[in-house]
Amino acid sequence: MIKAIVFDFDGVLVESVDIKTNAFARLFEDEGPEIVKQVVDYHVRHTGVSRFDKIKYFYKTLLKKELTERRFKELCERFSGLVLEEVVNAPYVKGGREFLEAYSAGYKCFIASATPQEEIEEIAQKRKMARYFAGIYGAPKSKSAIVKDILSGNRLSPGEAVYVGDAMSDYSAAKDNGVRFIARINGNTGIFAAVDCLKINDLSGLSSILGSL
Repeated sequence: MIKAIVFDFDGVLVESVDIKTNAFARLFEDEGPEIVKQVVDYHVRHTGVSRFDKIKYFYKTLLKKELTERRFKELCERFSGLVLEEVVNAPYVKGGREFLEAYSAGYKCFIASATPQEEIEEIAQKRKMARYFAGIYGAPKSKSAIVKDILSGNRLSPGEAVYVGDAMSDYSAAKDNGVRFIARINGNTGIFAAVDCLKINDLSGLSSILGSL
């Protein structure tokens, strides 16, 4: 019997994936169109990985430049400035609000995000959705570690939880902890083409799926 649901945030609860993609493009626009293309391609292929790790990767691998602590902090703060209010105002994934309103009292719901901890908490508060969740978790903690903490901290067995995500980092976090995984499919079909898991286009039918597990 499912007692807890772990949700990724961007692209699973809220339609905010493109907001993050555009922010990365703007963050590196001064480096020229070829770098921007590589940045965007990498970001899209690694959704669910924290901006901290991506920025470090871009400097080391693409730009081959030293990334000072001061510059790193500047980039992270600018990224946050580019995305925060847009994510706060982004629409829910279809069925998301309705599911949380109807079922968050019956299931323990959690957010596991690659967004920095303070930022994801602020977003949830500003969207007036924090009340739906028993816990909200973000970077720098890995998603696998987050799921482990959720299970142990709430005395849940892996079979009592399900993870709803849209990236391989979400799938890996679920698999690492023996938790069943549901993939939200929206422009990421290729990522999960060879993955044996439940797949949904939005959250409108999630309650029915959970009832069958």
